[in-house]
Amino acid sequence: MTQSSPMSSTTASYAAVDWGTSSFRLWLIGPDGTVIAERRSSDGMTSTSAAPGGFEAALERHLEAAGAAANTPVIACGMVGARQGWVEAGYIDTPAALAEIAGQAVRVPGIARDVRILPGLAQRDAAHPDVMRGEETQLLGATRLDPDASGLVCMPGTHSKWVRLSGGRVDGFSTFMTGELFDVLSRHSVLSHTLAEAGRFDGDHADFRAAVSMALERPALATNIVFSIRAGQLLQGKDATASRARLSGALIGLECAGALSFGTVEHAILVGSGALADLYRAAFDVAGITAETVDADVAVREGLAHAARQIWAL
Repeated sequence: MTQSSPMSSTTASYAAVDWGTSSFRLWLIGPDGTVIAERRSSDGMTSTSAAPGGFEAALERHLEAAGAAANTPVIACGMVGARQGWVEAGYIDTPAALAEIAGQAVRVPGIARDVRILPGLAQRDAAHPDVMRGEETQLLGATRLDPDASGLVCMPGTHSKWVRLSGGRVDGFSTFMTGELFDVLSRHSVLSHTLAEAGRFDGDHADFRAAVSMALERPALATNIVFSIRAGQLLQGKDATASRARLSGALIGLECAGALSFGTVEHAILVGSGALADLYRAAFDVAGITAETVDADVAVREGLAHAARQIWAL
């Protein structure tokens, strides 16, 4: 499904694109930095790579629909720069300064339009190897390229990232498969019947907060905590919504416990939006972590904007 904002007659300075595995977001940015048109669709890397015309055709279709000129340059981030994407943009090894990211952008060869793809970050620690692609751009926006940015940044999602910053440098980061585990467990495990027909819940749900607390206190019992959700329905009459809240709380709580294992955490920047950000704020509250929330869309646009200004001297 494609969503589009009204087109504008204002000439865009550039187009900003966040191109993930299963999603595509494009913003046309005017000379004053405002968004003058927007496109969102499910044209992610996976489907686009196999479609007629591939990435170039998909991009040009969205640019035309948004009203972009033929010479409007494009700055992109995300899985479009992966090995399986359009052009591999590679990785910058950590520790790495945020200011280095734009300078390592790769230009797509063989096409008329100037399209640049930002690189990801790689942690080549033998014991804790890790990679990110797309989140580095959110980091740029979330920190507003503060040369002295320090502390923890949490970017929740399918594969949540916790990034350790010091003086504007990424010292290290950790990926947690929280969102993917939630999907697998809720759809393909013994919990699938337990969670059927579950309704919505928020961060104030008592079962969510209780599960966060339990996971924080006894993370070594992770799989036991998860199975207790099934037992809770059978023996305590927990309904599907309460069970779903407990699974969410347990997994987010385990993620927070993992982040806390690196040292004392009192404050973090939370890059998120909507219901997911609400759940993480609630989990942070249980964990005793204060949070400054930055909208995820704003963060990625700001990061892409910084890169565009640096590359094209806008």
